[in-house]
Amino acid sequence: MFTDVSAVEFNADLLHKYNQPLSRYTSYPPATELSADFHEVDFRAAIATGNYKQTPLSLYCHIPFCESACYFCGCNTVITQLKSVADPYLDALIRNIEQMAALTSDRRPVNQLHWGGGTPNYLSLAQIERLWTALNQHFTLADNAEVSIEVNPAYLSREQVMLLRQLGFNRISFGIQDFDPQVQVAVNRIQPEALLFEVMGWIREAGFESVNVDLIYGLPYQTRQTFRETLTKTRALDPDRIAVFNFAYVPWMKPTQKKHIDPATLPDPEAKLEIFHMTIDELTTHGYQFIGMDHFAKPQDELAIAQRQGELHRNFQGYTTQPESDLLAFGMTAISMTHDVYVQNHKSLKDFYQAIERDRLPIAKGVNLNRDDVIRRTIIMELMCQFQLDKAALEAKYHLSFDTDFDEYFAPEQAELQALAADGLVRLSPNHIEVTPAGRLLIRNIAAVFDTFLHRQLARQFSQSV
Repeated sequence: MFTDVSAVEFNADLLHKYNQPLSRYTSYPPATELSADFHEVDFRAAIATGNYKQTPLSLYCHIPFCESACYFCGCNTVITQLKSVADPYLDALIRNIEQMAALTSDRRPVNQLHWGGGTPNYLSLAQIERLWTALNQHFTLADNAEVSIEVNPAYLSREQVMLLRQLGFNRISFGIQDFDPQVQVAVNRIQPEALLFEVMGWIREAGFESVNVDLIYGLPYQTRQTFRETLTKTRALDPDRIAVFNFAYVPWMKPTQKKHIDPATLPDPEAKLEIFHMTIDELTTHGYQFIGMDHFAKPQDELAIAQRQGELHRNFQGYTTQPESDLLAFGMTAISMTHDVYVQNHKSLKDFYQAIERDRLPIAKGVNLNRDDVIRRTIIMELMCQFQLDKAALEAKYHLSFDTDFDEYFAPEQAELQALAADGLVRLSPNHIEVTPAGRLLIRNIAAVFDTFLHRQLARQFSQSV
Protein backbone atom coordinates (compact mmCIF):
# COMPACT_ATOMS: atom_id res chain seq x y z
CA MET A 1 0.00 0.00 0.00
CA PHE A 2 1.22 3.53 -0.69
CA THR A 3 3.01 5.29 2.15
CA ASP A 4 1.11 8.47 1.30
CA VAL A 5 -2.48 7.30 0.88
CA SER A 6 -3.56 10.84 0.00
CA ALA A 7 -1.39 10.96 -3.15
CA VAL A 8 -3.36 11.75 -6.30
CA GLU A 9 -2.13 12.50 -9.82
CA PHE A 10 -4.07 14.27 -12.58
CA ASN A 11 -3.43 12.85 -16.05
CA ALA A 12 -5.66 14.47 -18.69
CA ASP A 13 -4.89 11.91 -21.38
CA LEU A 14 -5.90 9.00 -19.16
CA LEU A 15 -9.02 10.82 -17.97
CA HIS A 16 -10.07 11.37 -21.58
CA LYS A 17 -9.34 7.78 -22.49
CA TYR A 18 -11.30 6.24 -19.62
CA ASN A 19 -14.17 8.73 -19.30
CA GLN A 20 -17.31 6.64 -19.75
CA PRO A 21 -20.67 6.06 -18.04
CA LEU A 22 -20.16 3.87 -14.97
CA SER A 23 -21.83 3.01 -11.70
CA ARG A 24 -20.79 4.95 -8.59
CA TYR A 25 -20.61 1.61 -6.74
CA THR A 26 -22.39 2.69 -3.57
CA SER A 27 -23.48 -0.93 -3.82
CA TYR A 28 -22.68 -4.06 -5.76
CA PRO A 29 -24.62 -5.30 -7.59
CA PRO A 30 -25.69 -1.76 -8.59
CA ALA A 31 -29.23 -0.66 -7.74
CA THR A 32 -30.11 -1.03 -11.42
CA GLU A 33 -30.13 -4.80 -10.85
CA LEU A 34 -33.08 -4.68 -8.45
CA SER A 35 -36.11 -6.39 -10.00
CA ALA A 36 -39.84 -6.56 -9.34
CA ASP A 37 -39.46 -10.32 -9.70
CA PHE A 38 -38.52 -10.63 -6.03
CA HIS A 39 -40.04 -12.41 -3.05
CA GLU A 40 -40.44 -10.52 0.22
CA VAL A 41 -39.80 -13.71 2.18
CA ASP A 42 -36.14 -13.52 1.12
CA PHE A 43 -35.78 -10.11 2.75
CA ARG A 44 -37.44 -11.32 5.95
CA ALA A 45 -35.07 -14.29 6.01
CA ALA A 46 -32.07 -11.99 5.52
CA ILE A 47 -33.13 -9.88 8.52
CA ALA A 48 -33.54 -13.08 10.57
CA THR A 49 -29.99 -14.11 9.63
CA GLY A 50 -28.70 -10.73 10.75
CA ASN A 51 -30.58 -11.18 14.03
CA TYR A 52 -28.88 -14.53 14.58
CA LYS A 53 -25.43 -13.09 13.80
CA GLN A 54 -26.16 -9.88 15.77
CA THR A 55 -24.98 -7.83 12.78
CA PRO A 56 -24.86 -4.10 13.59
CA LEU A 57 -27.40 -1.84 11.93
CA SER A 58 -27.33 1.29 9.83
CA LEU A 59 -30.65 3.16 9.52
CA TYR A 60 -31.83 5.57 6.83
CA CYS A 61 -34.94 7.77 6.76
CA HIS A 62 -36.01 9.34 3.48
CA ILE A 63 -37.79 12.70 3.65
CA PRO A 64 -38.79 13.34 0.02
CA PHE A 65 -40.22 16.86 0.22
CA CYS A 66 -38.61 20.03 -1.17
CA GLU A 67 -40.11 23.51 -1.35
CA SER A 68 -38.54 24.15 -4.75
CA ALA A 69 -36.83 22.09 -7.45
CA CYS A 70 -33.06 22.25 -7.92
CA TYR A 71 -32.54 21.72 -11.63
CA PHE A 72 -29.34 19.70 -11.18
CA CYS A 73 -30.92 17.23 -8.76
CA GLY A 74 -31.35 13.55 -9.59
CA CYS A 75 -32.92 12.48 -6.29
CA ASN A 76 -36.43 11.12 -5.81
CA THR A 77 -38.29 14.14 -4.49
CA VAL A 78 -41.76 15.63 -4.10
CA ILE A 79 -41.86 19.37 -4.82
CA THR A 80 -44.46 21.20 -2.76
CA GLN A 81 -44.77 24.17 -0.42
CA LEU A 82 -47.84 22.62 1.20
CA LYS A 83 -46.37 21.69 4.58
CA SER A 84 -49.46 19.70 5.56
CA VAL A 85 -48.19 16.82 3.37
CA ALA A 86 -45.53 16.02 5.97
CA ASP A 87 -47.91 14.75 8.66
CA PRO A 88 -49.47 11.86 6.71
CA TYR A 89 -46.03 10.97 5.38
CA LEU A 90 -44.65 10.83 8.91
CA ASP A 91 -47.57 8.60 9.92
CA ALA A 92 -46.63 6.15 7.17
CA LEU A 93 -42.89 6.51 7.75
CA ILE A 94 -43.21 5.72 11.45
CA ARG A 95 -45.42 2.76 10.66
CA ASN A 96 -42.68 1.55 8.26
CA ILE A 97 -40.16 1.91 11.10
CA GLU A 98 -42.43 -0.14 13.36
CA GLN A 99 -42.79 -2.86 10.70
CA MET A 100 -39.04 -3.23 10.36
CA ALA A 101 -38.40 -3.04 14.09
CA ALA A 102 -40.83 -5.91 14.63
CA LEU A 103 -38.62 -8.07 12.40
CA THR A 104 -35.34 -6.96 13.98
CA SER A 105 -33.70 -8.07 17.21
CA ASP A 106 -33.52 -5.26 19.77
CA ARG A 107 -30.02 -6.49 20.69
CA ARG A 108 -28.56 -5.26 17.41
CA PRO A 109 -26.79 -1.90 17.92
CA VAL A 110 -27.29 0.97 15.49
CA ASN A 111 -23.87 2.28 14.44
CA GLN A 112 -25.15 4.73 11.85
CA LEU A 113 -28.31 6.80 11.36
CA HIS A 114 -28.90 9.15 8.46
CA TRP A 115 -31.79 11.38 7.36
CA GLY A 116 -31.73 12.29 3.67
CA GLY A 117 -34.02 13.49 0.96
CA GLY A 118 -35.38 15.64 -0.40
CA THR A 119 -35.00 18.12 2.39
CA PRO A 120 -35.11 16.68 5.93
CA ASN A 121 -35.33 20.17 7.42
CA TYR A 122 -38.61 20.53 5.53
CA LEU A 123 -39.98 19.09 8.78
CA SER A 124 -41.04 21.38 11.62
CA LEU A 125 -39.40 21.25 15.04
CA ALA A 126 -42.28 19.14 16.39
CA GLN A 127 -42.12 16.76 13.40
CA ILE A 128 -38.35 16.34 13.79
CA GLU A 129 -38.82 15.43 17.45
CA ARG A 130 -41.64 13.03 16.60
CA LEU A 131 -39.54 11.10 14.09
CA TRP A 132 -36.50 11.05 16.37
CA THR A 133 -38.61 9.72 19.26
CA ALA A 134 -40.09 6.95 17.11
CA LEU A 135 -36.66 5.79 15.97
CA ASN A 136 -35.30 5.71 19.51
CA GLN A 137 -38.33 3.82 20.79
CA HIS A 138 -37.68 0.96 18.39
CA PHE A 139 -33.89 0.91 17.91
CA THR A 140 -30.85 1.36 20.16
CA LEU A 141 -28.20 3.84 19.07
CA ALA A 142 -24.63 2.89 19.97
CA ASP A 143 -22.73 5.45 22.03
CA ASN A 144 -20.33 6.14 19.15
CA ALA A 145 -22.94 6.07 16.38
CA GLU A 146 -22.61 8.33 13.34
CA VAL A 147 -25.86 10.33 13.40
CA SER A 148 -26.12 12.57 10.35
CA ILE A 149 -28.60 14.69 8.45
CA GLU A 150 -28.70 16.57 5.15
CA VAL A 151 -30.13 20.11 5.25
CA ASN A 152 -30.96 22.84 2.77
CA PRO A 153 -29.51 26.11 4.15
CA ALA A 154 -32.11 28.24 2.35
CA TYR A 155 -34.85 26.80 4.57
CA LEU A 156 -32.85 26.14 7.74
CA SER A 157 -33.38 27.97 11.03
CA ARG A 158 -31.08 28.34 14.01
CA GLU A 159 -33.73 26.64 16.12
CA GLN A 160 -33.64 23.58 13.89
CA VAL A 161 -29.84 23.40 14.08
CA MET A 162 -29.85 23.60 17.87
CA LEU A 163 -32.64 21.01 18.19
CA LEU A 164 -30.87 18.56 15.89
CA ARG A 165 -27.69 18.73 17.97
CA GLN A 166 -29.64 18.53 21.23
CA LEU A 167 -31.44 15.38 20.04
CA GLY A 168 -28.19 13.63 19.17
CA PHE A 169 -27.23 14.40 15.58
CA ASN A 170 -23.45 14.79 15.47
CA ARG A 171 -22.82 15.17 11.73
CA ILE A 172 -24.47 17.50 9.25
CA SER A 173 -24.21 18.11 5.51
CA PHE A 174 -25.48 20.92 3.31
CA GLY A 175 -25.30 21.74 -0.36
CA ILE A 176 -23.58 24.85 -1.62
CA GLN A 177 -23.10 23.71 -5.25
CA ASP A 178 -21.69 27.09 -6.30
CA PHE A 179 -21.34 30.55 -4.71
CA ASP A 180 -21.75 32.38 -8.04
CA PRO A 181 -25.17 34.16 -8.22
CA GLN A 182 -25.55 33.54 -11.97
CA VAL A 183 -24.98 29.81 -11.52
CA GLN A 184 -27.37 29.72 -8.57
CA VAL A 185 -30.15 31.33 -10.60
CA ALA A 186 -29.53 28.96 -13.53
CA VAL A 187 -30.02 25.89 -11.34
CA ASN A 188 -32.71 27.42 -9.09
CA ARG A 189 -30.62 27.08 -5.93
CA ILE A 190 -30.37 30.65 -4.64
CA GLN A 191 -28.31 30.90 -1.45
CA PRO A 192 -26.64 34.25 -0.71
CA GLU A 193 -23.08 34.04 0.54
CA ALA A 194 -23.99 35.73 3.83
CA LEU A 195 -26.66 33.08 4.47
CA LEU A 196 -24.21 30.21 3.99
CA PHE A 197 -21.73 31.73 6.43
CA GLU A 198 -24.53 32.38 8.92
CA VAL A 199 -25.68 28.76 8.70
CA MET A 200 -22.11 27.51 9.22
CA GLY A 201 -21.92 29.77 12.27
CA TRP A 202 -25.02 28.13 13.76
CA ILE A 203 -23.63 24.67 13.08
CA ARG A 204 -20.30 25.47 14.74
CA GLU A 205 -22.12 27.10 17.65
CA ALA A 206 -24.18 23.93 18.13
CA GLY A 207 -21.02 21.82 18.29
CA PHE A 208 -21.47 19.31 15.46
CA GLU A 209 -18.52 16.93 15.29
CA SER A 210 -18.25 16.94 11.51
CA VAL A 211 -19.58 19.23 8.78
CA ASN A 212 -19.72 18.31 5.09
CA VAL A 213 -20.54 20.64 2.22
CA ASP A 214 -21.39 19.67 -1.36
CA LEU A 215 -20.18 21.40 -4.52
CA ILE A 216 -20.97 20.53 -8.14
CA TYR A 217 -18.76 21.21 -11.15
CA GLY A 218 -20.07 21.32 -14.71
CA LEU A 219 -23.09 23.53 -13.99
CA PRO A 220 -24.36 26.29 -16.32
CA TYR A 221 -22.11 29.37 -16.65
CA GLN A 222 -19.31 27.91 -14.56
CA THR A 223 -15.76 28.76 -15.55
CA ARG A 224 -12.43 27.80 -14.10
CA GLN A 225 -12.11 31.24 -12.49
CA THR A 226 -15.63 31.43 -11.03
CA PHE A 227 -15.32 27.95 -9.55
CA ARG A 228 -11.93 28.84 -8.09
CA GLU A 229 -13.71 31.66 -6.26
CA THR A 230 -16.31 29.17 -5.03
CA LEU A 231 -13.52 26.95 -3.69
CA THR A 232 -11.86 29.90 -1.95
CA LYS A 233 -15.11 30.82 -0.22
CA THR A 234 -15.79 27.19 0.63
CA ARG A 235 -12.39 26.89 2.29
CA ALA A 236 -13.19 30.05 4.26
CA LEU A 237 -16.21 28.20 5.66
CA ASP A 238 -13.72 25.62 6.91
CA PRO A 239 -15.83 22.43 6.60
CA ASP A 240 -14.38 19.12 7.76
CA ARG A 241 -15.33 17.42 4.49
CA ILE A 242 -16.03 18.60 0.97
CA ALA A 243 -17.77 16.57 -1.72
CA VAL A 244 -17.28 17.84 -5.28
CA PHE A 245 -19.71 16.10 -7.60
CA ASN A 246 -19.65 15.91 -11.38
CA PHE A 247 -22.90 17.31 -12.81
CA ALA A 248 -24.66 14.66 -14.85
CA TYR A 249 -26.65 16.33 -17.64
CA VAL A 250 -29.19 13.63 -18.53
CA PRO A 251 -32.24 15.42 -19.99
CA TRP A 252 -33.61 12.14 -21.40
CA MET A 253 -33.94 10.95 -17.78
CA LYS A 254 -34.66 14.21 -15.96
CA PRO A 255 -37.43 16.33 -17.56
CA THR A 256 -36.55 19.23 -15.26
CA GLN A 257 -33.09 19.45 -16.84
CA LYS A 258 -34.56 19.30 -20.34
CA LYS A 259 -36.99 22.10 -19.53
CA HIS A 260 -34.76 24.47 -17.58
CA ILE A 261 -31.10 23.92 -18.51
CA ASP A 262 -29.78 25.15 -21.84
CA PRO A 263 -26.89 22.84 -22.86
CA ALA A 264 -25.21 25.82 -24.54
CA THR A 265 -24.59 27.29 -21.07
CA LEU A 266 -22.71 24.24 -19.81
CA PRO A 267 -18.88 24.20 -19.81
CA ASP A 268 -17.54 22.04 -22.62
CA PRO A 269 -15.69 18.80 -21.77
CA GLU A 270 -12.27 20.48 -21.87
CA ALA A 271 -13.36 23.31 -19.60
CA LYS A 272 -15.02 20.86 -17.25
CA LEU A 273 -11.81 18.83 -17.02
CA GLU A 274 -9.83 21.99 -16.27
CA ILE A 275 -12.25 22.84 -13.45
CA PHE A 276 -11.84 19.33 -12.07
CA HIS A 277 -8.04 19.58 -12.22
CA MET A 278 -8.03 22.97 -10.54
CA THR A 279 -10.36 21.69 -7.81
CA ILE A 280 -8.03 18.83 -6.92
CA ASP A 281 -5.02 21.16 -6.80
CA GLU A 282 -6.82 23.79 -4.72
CA LEU A 283 -8.13 21.40 -2.09
CA THR A 284 -5.10 19.11 -1.77
CA THR A 285 -2.71 22.06 -1.48
CA HIS A 286 -4.87 23.72 1.16
CA GLY A 287 -5.12 20.99 3.74
CA TYR A 288 -7.64 18.47 2.40
CA GLN A 289 -6.93 14.81 1.71
CA PHE A 290 -8.41 13.11 -1.35
CA ILE A 291 -10.53 10.26 0.07
CA GLY A 292 -11.80 8.87 -3.20
CA MET A 293 -14.38 9.40 -5.92
CA ASP A 294 -15.33 13.04 -5.29
CA HIS A 295 -14.69 13.34 -1.53
CA PHE A 296 -12.08 15.33 0.36
CA ALA A 297 -11.50 15.55 4.11
CA LYS A 298 -9.12 17.21 6.52
CA PRO A 299 -6.29 14.87 7.57
CA GLN A 300 -7.58 14.80 11.16
CA ASP A 301 -11.13 13.91 10.07
CA GLU A 302 -12.21 10.38 10.96
CA LEU A 303 -12.66 9.44 7.28
CA ALA A 304 -9.06 10.35 6.50
CA ILE A 305 -7.82 8.54 9.61
CA ALA A 306 -9.86 5.43 8.76
CA GLN A 307 -8.47 5.36 5.23
CA ARG A 308 -4.88 5.63 6.46
CA GLN A 309 -5.59 2.71 8.80
CA GLY A 310 -7.25 0.65 6.05
CA GLU A 311 -10.61 0.72 7.85
CA LEU A 312 -12.73 2.87 5.54
CA HIS A 313 -16.10 1.51 4.35
CA ARG A 314 -18.72 2.54 1.81
CA ASN A 315 -22.47 2.04 1.45
CA PHE A 316 -25.53 3.85 0.08
CA GLN A 317 -24.88 6.63 2.59
CA GLY A 318 -21.37 7.17 1.22
CA TYR A 319 -18.01 6.71 2.93
CA THR A 320 -18.17 5.71 6.59
CA THR A 321 -15.88 4.62 9.41
CA GLN A 322 -18.40 2.16 10.76
CA PRO A 323 -17.90 -1.60 10.25
CA GLU A 324 -20.04 -3.57 7.83
CA SER A 325 -23.68 -3.36 8.87
CA ASP A 326 -27.13 -4.23 7.60
CA LEU A 327 -28.78 -1.10 6.24
CA LEU A 328 -32.50 -0.77 7.00
CA ALA A 329 -34.14 2.06 5.08
CA PHE A 330 -37.51 3.68 5.76
CA GLY A 331 -39.74 5.73 3.49
CA MET A 332 -40.58 5.96 -0.18
CA THR A 333 -37.81 4.90 -2.63
CA ALA A 334 -35.44 3.99 0.24
CA ILE A 335 -33.06 1.05 -0.32
CA SER A 336 -32.27 -1.53 2.37
CA MET A 337 -29.14 -3.71 2.14
CA THR A 338 -28.39 -6.86 4.09
CA HIS A 339 -25.47 -9.23 3.54
CA ASP A 340 -27.07 -10.96 0.57
CA VAL A 341 -30.39 -9.21 -0.16
CA TYR A 342 -31.16 -5.65 -1.33
CA VAL A 343 -34.68 -4.20 -1.56
CA GLN A 344 -36.13 -0.85 -2.59
CA ASN A 345 -39.39 0.68 -1.42
CA HIS A 346 -42.04 2.05 -3.78
CA LYS A 347 -41.01 5.25 -5.57
CA SER A 348 -44.45 6.88 -5.58
CA LEU A 349 -46.22 8.24 -2.50
CA LYS A 350 -49.45 6.59 -3.60
CA ASP A 351 -47.94 3.09 -3.76
CA PHE A 352 -45.97 3.62 -0.55
CA TYR A 353 -49.09 4.75 1.34
CA GLN A 354 -51.18 1.91 -0.07
CA ALA A 355 -48.71 -0.74 1.11
CA ILE A 356 -48.52 0.78 4.60
CA GLU A 357 -52.33 1.01 4.83
CA ARG A 358 -52.51 -2.71 4.02
CA ASP A 359 -49.88 -3.38 6.71
CA ARG A 360 -47.44 -4.71 4.10
CA LEU A 361 -43.77 -3.94 3.76
CA PRO A 362 -43.64 -1.27 1.01
CA ILE A 363 -41.14 -3.21 -1.10
CA ALA A 364 -41.28 -2.61 -4.86
CA LYS A 365 -38.28 -4.66 -5.99
CA GLY A 366 -35.19 -6.44 -4.81
CA VAL A 367 -32.27 -8.70 -5.64
CA ASN A 368 -30.66 -11.77 -4.06
CA LEU A 369 -26.86 -11.90 -4.06
CA ASN A 370 -25.03 -15.13 -4.74
CA ARG A 371 -21.56 -16.02 -3.47
CA ASP A 372 -19.87 -14.57 -6.54
CA ASP A 373 -21.72 -11.26 -6.05
CA VAL A 374 -20.53 -11.06 -2.44
CA ILE A 375 -16.91 -11.78 -3.40
CA ARG A 376 -16.96 -9.15 -6.13
CA ARG A 377 -18.63 -6.64 -3.79
CA THR A 378 -15.78 -7.11 -1.31
CA ILE A 379 -13.18 -6.50 -4.02
CA ILE A 380 -14.92 -3.41 -5.35
CA MET A 381 -15.38 -1.87 -1.90
CA GLU A 382 -11.76 -2.58 -0.93
CA LEU A 383 -10.54 -0.87 -4.08
CA MET A 384 -12.94 2.05 -3.67
CA CYS A 385 -12.05 2.63 -0.01
CA GLN A 386 -8.49 1.44 0.60
CA PHE A 387 -7.11 1.72 -2.98
CA GLN A 388 -5.57 -1.71 -2.68
CA LEU A 389 -6.53 -5.36 -2.46
CA ASP A 390 -4.80 -8.18 -0.60
CA LYS A 391 -5.47 -11.24 -2.75
CA ALA A 392 -4.39 -13.73 -0.08
CA ALA A 393 -6.74 -12.17 2.48
CA LEU A 394 -9.63 -12.42 0.02
CA GLU A 395 -8.77 -16.04 -0.79
CA ALA A 396 -8.76 -16.88 2.92
CA LYS A 397 -12.00 -15.00 3.65
CA TYR A 398 -13.95 -16.79 0.93
CA HIS A 399 -11.98 -20.05 0.90
CA LEU A 400 -11.02 -19.59 -2.73
CA SER A 401 -7.89 -21.66 -2.23
CA PHE A 402 -10.07 -24.76 -1.75
CA ASP A 403 -11.22 -24.40 -5.35
CA THR A 404 -8.77 -22.14 -7.10
CA ASP A 405 -6.65 -19.07 -6.36
CA PHE A 406 -7.54 -15.43 -7.05
CA ASP A 407 -5.92 -15.22 -10.48
CA GLU A 408 -7.60 -18.42 -11.66
CA TYR A 409 -10.99 -17.39 -10.29
CA PHE A 410 -10.72 -14.02 -12.04
CA ALA A 411 -8.98 -15.27 -15.17
CA PRO A 412 -11.39 -13.40 -17.51
CA GLU A 413 -10.48 -10.13 -15.75
CA GLN A 414 -6.72 -10.52 -16.10
CA ALA A 415 -6.48 -8.90 -19.54
CA GLU A 416 -8.31 -5.79 -18.35
CA LEU A 417 -6.12 -5.57 -15.25
CA GLN A 418 -3.00 -5.86 -17.39
CA ALA A 419 -4.28 -3.05 -19.63
CA LEU A 420 -4.87 -0.84 -16.59
CA ALA A 421 -1.39 -1.67 -15.35
CA ALA A 422 0.11 -0.79 -18.74
CA ASP A 423 -1.54 2.64 -18.49
CA GLY A 424 -0.18 3.14 -14.98
CA LEU A 425 -3.52 2.99 -13.15
CA VAL A 426 -2.69 -0.06 -11.03
CA ARG A 427 0.37 -2.00 -9.91
CA LEU A 428 0.03 -5.75 -9.97
CA SER A 429 1.99 -8.21 -7.89
CA PRO A 430 1.40 -11.87 -7.00
CA ASN A 431 -0.48 -10.96 -3.83
CA HIS A 432 -1.72 -7.40 -4.32
CA ILE A 433 -3.52 -4.96 -6.57
CA GLU A 434 -2.50 -1.39 -5.77
CA VAL A 435 -4.17 1.70 -7.22
CA THR A 436 -1.61 4.29 -8.27
CA PRO A 437 -2.00 8.03 -7.66
CA ALA A 438 -3.09 8.39 -11.31
CA GLY A 439 -5.58 5.56 -10.88
CA ARG A 440 -7.29 7.12 -7.89
CA LEU A 441 -9.23 9.53 -10.11
CA LEU A 442 -10.38 6.58 -12.23
CA ILE A 443 -11.26 4.24 -9.39
CA ARG A 444 -14.70 3.61 -10.88
CA ASN A 445 -13.05 2.25 -14.03
CA ILE A 446 -10.80 0.00 -11.96
CA ALA A 447 -13.70 -1.29 -9.88
CA ALA A 448 -15.71 -1.89 -13.06
CA VAL A 449 -13.28 -4.64 -14.10
CA PHE A 450 -14.97 -6.87 -11.51
CA ASP A 451 -18.54 -5.83 -12.41
CA THR A 452 -20.19 -8.71 -14.27
CA PHE A 453 -23.38 -6.69 -14.74
CA LEU A 454 -21.74 -3.76 -16.53
CA HIS A 455 -21.96 -5.06 -20.08
CA ARG A 456 -25.71 -5.53 -19.68
CA GLN A 457 -26.31 -1.96 -18.61
CA LEU A 458 -27.42 0.85 -20.88
CA ALA A 459 -24.86 3.62 -20.96
CA ARG A 460 -27.46 6.25 -20.16
CA GLN A 461 -28.11 4.75 -16.73
CA PHE A 462 -24.85 6.01 -15.28
CA SER A 463 -22.96 9.29 -15.04
CA GLN A 464 -19.54 9.77 -16.64
CA SER A 465 -16.67 8.44 -14.54
CA VAL A 466 -15.00 11.90 -14.47
